[in-house]
Amino acid sequence: MSFSPTGDRFAAFRHSSYTRFFLARFLLSFSQQIVSVAVGWQMYDQTGKAIYLGLIGLVQFLPSLLLMLVTGSVADRYNRRAIAALCSLVSALCTLALLIMTVMGTFTPLPVFAVLLIFGIERAFMSPAVQSLAPNLVPEQDLSNAIAWNSSSWQLAAITGPVIGGLLYGVSATTAYTVAVVFSILGAALLYMIPKPEQKTTGEAKSWAMILGGFSFIRAEKVVLGAISLDLFAVLLGGATALMPIFARDILTLGPWGLGLLRAAPGLGAIVMAIFLAAYPLKHRAGIYMFIGVALFGLGTIVFGISTNTEVSIAALALMGAADMVSVYVRESLIALWTPDQLRGRVNAVNMVFVGASNELGEFRAGTMASIFGAVPAVVIGGIGTLAVAAIWASSFPKLRRIDTLDAPST
Repeated sequence: MSFSPTGDRFAAFRHSSYTRFFLARFLLSFSQQIVSVAVGWQMYDQTGKAIYLGLIGLVQFLPSLLLMLVTGSVADRYNRRAIAALCSLVSALCTLALLIMTVMGTFTPLPVFAVLLIFGIERAFMSPAVQSLAPNLVPEQDLSNAIAWNSSSWQLAAITGPVIGGLLYGVSATTAYTVAVVFSILGAALLYMIPKPEQKTTGEAKSWAMILGGFSFIRAEKVVLGAISLDLFAVLLGGATALMPIFARDILTLGPWGLGLLRAAPGLGAIVMAIFLAAYPLKHRAGIYMFIGVALFGLGTIVFGISTNTEVSIAALALMGAADMVSVYVRESLIALWTPDQLRGRVNAVNMVFVGASNELGEFRAGTMASIFGAVPAVVIGGIGTLAVAAIWASSFPKLRRIDTLDAPST
């Protein structure tokens, strides 16, 4: 974790509202990971079609894209804590619907995609609200510490969630969805327990200029534009998450627990990198290290794609997670520290679309390519593409490459 200016590694947790937020986000992320593992394995187990694995990601991404102009404005105009809590309850209901379909034997592609579409709408509103809420819960001097802990919360869920999800699915799909429902409800309760924080709402009248404020800010700040677009294309091409059920069952011959292990490996690499950054923070050359991280992410993707050994595959995924952690931390720090509070919802809505495109749309890319060329070529080609993106962006965004520290720009 990064230290606050006072040298306190746990500075963010001195504020009770942030502690509740941290726990809520962990539980909600944990629930999301369990659902992701269960739905992917159950869908592939019942259909055997890689294209459906890609569609799982696409269906959840489209709402973020289509509602982008709405969700960011909502997060800037209304209570972000209330929005997040309401969305978490919707998430619990969606997971409950998957549980009911599993129990009744009606888990088929069409109704599952309908539920996942609602999941996508919920997350479209949830993401900008949650991303913009944390800076309202701590003073500015503790913000970088809170950002570091935010990343670690998600990564901890990314490590433990898939493993536990795989084990729970090994018991039964019903067990996995039940636990996910409980965690979502607990997360919602914690969010409701946060006192309404002070928030600088936009005083702008509703207009296209106000709605497009996030785009305008990102376009003006070339460093932020370069950082989020770099992540978009790198993960869009290099992501292999959607194809893990294929690698777990058909290539590495593992069971549901093995799928959970594969899904957890990137998170394990990320948390190790977070600990390393706590001891050796990026005091200088942050931009250079960001590009190195993206290149290593692509290299890890290629190794994972060609590997037929479980240990090598897990090591490659861990490398991908560690490398991605560098990029994520730099990008999120730039957005949080450079963006005015009254613009954070709209900027984070745009950012979440980029993140969603890189993840969910990347899963669709992987699933589609796997259905045509096979899983291994789809992953390897994607990794090569990520290496190319790192080189092209390093040349096209010299200001991002020259970023030294993660301080806010001087005004």
